[in-house]
Amino acid sequence: MNLHTLLSSIPFCRIPKENPQITGIVNDHRQAQLGSLFICIKGHVFDGHSVANKAVESGAIAVIAERNLDLNVPVIIVKDTKRTQSILVDAFYGHPTQHLKLIGITGTNGKTTTSHLIDKICRDNDKKTGLIGTIQMKIGDRTLETKNTTPDSIVLQSVFHEMVEEKIDTAIMEVSSHALVQGRTNGCDYDIAVFTNLTQDHLDYHHTMDEYKRAKGLLFSKLGNSYLDSQPKFAVLNIDDQASYDYIEQTTAHIITYGIDRQADFRASDIKIESTGTSFTLHSPFDKREIRLQLMGKFNIYNALAAIATAFICNISIAAIVKSIENAEGVPGRFEPVFGGQDFPVIVDYAHTPDSLENVLKTISQFSTNRIITIVGCGGDRDATKRPLMAEISCKYSAISIFTSDNPRSEDPDSILQDMESGAVGDDYLIVPDRKEAIGVAVKMAEPGDVILIAGKGHETYQIIGDQVHDFDDRLVALEAIKER
Repeated sequence: MNLHTLLSSIPFCRIPKENPQITGIVNDHRQAQLGSLFICIKGHVFDGHSVANKAVESGAIAVIAERNLDLNVPVIIVKDTKRTQSILVDAFYGHPTQHLKLIGITGTNGKTTTSHLIDKICRDNDKKTGLIGTIQMKIGDRTLETKNTTPDSIVLQSVFHEMVEEKIDTAIMEVSSHALVQGRTNGCDYDIAVFTNLTQDHLDYHHTMDEYKRAKGLLFSKLGNSYLDSQPKFAVLNIDDQASYDYIEQTTAHIITYGIDRQADFRASDIKIESTGTSFTLHSPFDKREIRLQLMGKFNIYNALAAIATAFICNISIAAIVKSIENAEGVPGRFEPVFGGQDFPVIVDYAHTPDSLENVLKTISQFSTNRIITIVGCGGDRDATKRPLMAEISCKYSAISIFTSDNPRSEDPDSILQDMESGAVGDDYLIVPDRKEAIGVAVKMAEPGDVILIAGKGHETYQIIGDQVHDFDDRLVALEAIKER
């Protein structure tokens, strides 16, 4: 695509005389090559304007900037390079999401499990899917590396373009609040927006729960303001969560609700939670059915209901949905058992918010026949106000809590643990800063019938200490400790 054609998507843009062919769009000067358009992004820590010359040296033949730069290639000045990036990359890749059924899932907890359930139901019913989320990106059966829950707009639109090229019809993605505020999803033409829940998290970034709620709501306001028979838009909302009522006001899309405690389009009743799975009665707009999930816990019923409602919107029959979801296995790092021949369950879970930790511990308490031993930490450089809450919840539901490091990042691990200890209740807790040692302590003290929960990191295969990334997988460390025992 030539530069003039690309810039025609920016209203009132001053078009330079030069009109080179653009072979790619980058915002990292290290990725620039001959034919690249380099976009200068000014972030909180680093300003891309300072390295525009290096991008040109590497082959960039035009630059988008917010101020004048002395370069020997065309420099196009815009008010907001982040916003402009979203517009240009969407145009460069031919508006790919307009050719996909795009499903966006937002909420504090449950995004990953819900997205994987939707993906499975769709694949089981002859849809070719793409998936973008915390654990991985997939295009059909091909897996790509992922760094953020929601990538930036350049990566996002390039992946959507690949999906279109490979004849994907349904794309499912997790949408983080950071991505919505930072405009990473600008240009994404969502057909279905799903809301799981809203509980405390990311207040280091959003500062207040109202701001956090507003950030999530951007997904629903982005569904548009028209009613096209050819492209109807849907908001799938957890009606048991009060935030849903705000999102109903923020969107003009068709509303589909799900829940347990309140009347909803898709509702669960007669819930039974056991050590081998969860059963409930599904009430849908057309009938009533019994469902037996392999997944455990009330929180997974909400995830299942969200997936069922979304799949139904995608024109999959209730019977086919139920058949598929009953065969769904767990997602890596989400209530994942670790078994090495021991006579006590060991469960690894990504629970890293007060609400998610409480949900997991409530589920365990419903089948535990002896003590619950919880290993939990809190990440550094993240919301510090949730640290005492995490400790308080662990102490409330556990016979023994072991506070340890999560990903301390640039913070002093001992300082994080002091924040946690301020919320501890009673004295049935230990502080073991080294995470490997903490897991070993729990395994050594476990008795038959105890349940060990290792919370916080889930599927992660690393631990960030300072500026170093170390190999660390709770599941492998636990298995090693079990074998040593």
